Amino acid sequence: MFLCHGNICRSPMAEYVMKDLVRKEGLENDYEITSGAVSDEEWGNPIYPPALRVLNENGIPSGKHSAHKISPREFEEADLVVVMDRSNMRRLAGIVGDFSSVPAGEALAGSGIEGKVHLLMEFAGEFSDVADPWYTGDFAKTFRNVMCGCRGLLEKTDGK
Repeated sequence: MFLCHGNICRSPMAEYVMKDLVRKEGLENDYEITSGAVSDEEWGNPIYPPALRVLNENGIPSGKHSAHKISPREFEEADLVVVMDRSNMRRLAGIVGDFSSVPAGEALAGSGIEGKVHLLMEFAGEFSDVADPWYTGDFAKTFRNVMCGCRGLLEKTDGK
C-alpha cells in the first residue's frame, strides 16, 4: 500500500506506476497494489488533474480513484506500507500506533525487506522524501521519483 498526505497525487501515482510495472512483467497476480492517505482532507476525491496528466503523458493507465484515509485494519492487512515522506510516516504512527517493530508480511519473506513501513525512495537507494507536487507544482519530478522508487521496489520484491 502506498501512502501520501491526501491520496490524490503521489500515492495514486505510485499505485498506478507499480500496477503498470508488474503488469508489464506478467506479475499482476502476485501483487495487490493500493493507495491511501494519512489524512481525510481529500476523502472521495479523484486523482488531482496534473497528477493524472503526468501519468497519461507517460503512458501509465489509471482507473477510477477515490481518495481515502488508511484504516488500522488496512495497515494490519498490508504486507508493506510505502510512504512518500517522513511527515506521512509520523501521521501514520498517529493512526496505527508504533510500527517500528512490525515485520513485513509473509508475502515478502525472502525479499530482504525488513519491517512493514518504508519511504518509497529507500527502494531507489536514497533516504529522502518524494516532494509533494501539490506544493512544488513539479509533477514531472514527482513522477520521476515515483518511477525510480517503484522500479527499485519491484526489483526488491520480484516474484515475492
